[in-house]
Amino acid sequence: MLRGRYANAQKVILVCDNLNTHTMGAFYEAFDPATARSLVSRLEFRHTPKHGSWLNIAENELSVLTRQCVRGRRFATIEKLREETAAWQQHANNNQRGVDWQFRIDDARIKLKSLYPKTKT
Repeated sequence: MLRGRYANAQKVILVCDNLNTHTMGAFYEAFDPATARSLVSRLEFRHTPKHGSWLNIAENELSVLTRQCVRGRRFATIEKLREETAAWQQHANNNQRGVDWQFRIDDARIKLKSLYPKTKT
C-alpha cells in the first residue's frame, strides 16, 4: 500500500495489534535493507493496548454492519454503498450501545493469571 494507494503520502500511521510479526524488523526480513528503510521511514507505528479490547469492539461493529446493512444486498454504485453505510452509521451512533466486557472472578483468575503478582507459598 505504501507503493500504491499511499505512494504520495509522507507519513502513514500503521495501527498494529501486538503480534510479534508487526514490527519494523519484519520489513527488513521481507525486503532488502534499502527498500525496508525507505518504507519504514514513512511509517509511524501505533500499537493497540496489550490487554485492550478495542479491536474486538471494532470487529463486532464490522460484523453488525455486515449483518444489518450489507449482507445479501447488491449495490449498483460505490456511492450507493457509501450512502447506505453512512445512514447505518448515523443510526448506530444515535442509538449507541456500550460494550460490557465482564467475566466471573474464577474466569478472570485463569485468563489474567500472568498479570497477578507471583507469590511464594
